[in-house]
Amino acid sequence: MWFKNLQLYRLPAPWELTLARLTEQLARGVFRPCASQDSMTRGWVPPRDGELVHSVGGQWLLMLCVEQRLLPAAVVQQEVHARAAQLAAAQGYPPGRKALRELKEQVTQELLPRAFTRRRKTPVWIDPVRGWLGVDAASLMKAEEALEHLRQCLDAFPLALVQTQMSPSAAMADWLASGMAPAGFCIDRDCELKAVDEAKATVRYVRHPLGDEVHAEIKAHLAAGKQPTRLALTWEDKISFVLTEKGEIKRLAFLDVLKENAEQGAENAEEIFDAEFALMTGEFAHFIPALLDALGGERGDLVTG
Repeated sequence: MWFKNLQLYRLPAPWELTLARLTEQLARGVFRPCASQDSMTRGWVPPRDGELVHSVGGQWLLMLCVEQRLLPAAVVQQEVHARAAQLAAAQGYPPGRKALRELKEQVTQELLPRAFTRRRKTPVWIDPVRGWLGVDAASLMKAEEALEHLRQCLDAFPLALVQTQMSPSAAMADWLASGMAPAGFCIDRDCELKAVDEAKATVRYVRHPLGDEVHAEIKAHLAAGKQPTRLALTWEDKISFVLTEKGEIKRLAFLDVLKENAEQGAENAEEIFDAEFALMTGEFAHFIPALLDALGGERGDLVTG
């Protein structure tokens, strides 16, 4: 159970909601498959066993399941055009806008029950003692999908956006200009810089060493006004990731030493799952504060989400 991305949020530390109360309130929004006329449903499913909240060492794991019916707009439009042509031939004139709109609704209702469904799952991690909530989502929009469902289920959800004294873009610019990452971190081989004007000229270095001549190029781009939007980093030779200008942690990868530790002594898939989750969250307890310190520390005026 290794996260691939981390959208990070703040809860009160400690969060007063108990595990039992959280489980009870999540039951208000359990997952149900799409009915015949549903285009999408979402809800909580057990991450591993029968409980909606999986707890390991005081760390909680939730799993949002989203099911969507795959009904391409082009398929609907093709059928609408065919029926509109039949209707025009029968009545002697083409259908108007209102008739076409009603025809589209009719076609959608008829085709929707026959459409294939696709499911995807989004893990949510909660550290109730330190007050962290992390969503394994590649974008803030996907993370918001899980957060919105949490808001609908919980009596109170005092979530806040994490804000730092330095913007990630400004911090990354300092690191790239000096060629030095903050203590505990090292700069890897991926970087993206983008101009702030309307042209949005972009320079990307992918799997490319950023030292020597490339460092001079990057400094020239920074001097010309380009701002870093993505930078690959490694922390303590344990976790590699890409930091974005929005503070998102993407392409999260736990290096082999952690994965080997998780598998030692585990006898089955369930034990490996728990060991990986325990190791991951244990590293988060040190990695997250280190990253926030590198960004100047947290601001006190957190904005409630």
